[in-house]
Amino acid sequence: MKAKMIFAAVLALAGAVWAGQTAETTGAVEKEIASLEKTFNALYAANDLTPYFAFYAKDLTQFLPEGRTDLATYQKDWTAYIAAGNRTEAAEISDLHVQVGPSGDTAVASYLLHVKSRTAKGEAADEYFQESDVFFKREGAWKIVHLHYSPAPKQK
Repeated sequence: MKAKMIFAAVLALAGAVWAGQTAETTGAVEKEIASLEKTFNALYAANDLTPYFAFYAKDLTQFLPEGRTDLATYQKDWTAYIAAGNRTEAAEISDLHVQVGPSGDTAVASYLLHVKSRTAKGEAADEYFQESDVFFKREGAWKIVHLHYSPAPKQK
């Protein structure tokens, strides 16, 4: 009986230690992803395409208002759009929520994105989007493997 109680106590202690480490890991990953999102969206707002596209995994899938696309197509289309003189002027995140997978190497960031842009003809847009970015940690680096970007109602 005593051996069973000791074994149960050891299991409970191991579970508590594991739970504490998991909570620490989750919190650290949440902070890291939140920081990456700030940098990622700042690059988008600055039209700084090379480091912006470096956030994406080569096997990215993406849902935009125009439909599903891959990294090569998105990179080609967005680069041409910016090269034509169109500009993102601001991209502000709000309501960021990060969910971390149990293994600590996956995360989903969802948020509202307020985007101000201007076309080469001078037409201004002030829009809100709902965005979800799915991150995988691969070879020690976080990469966005899937992104969903859709219009959101104008915020008050």
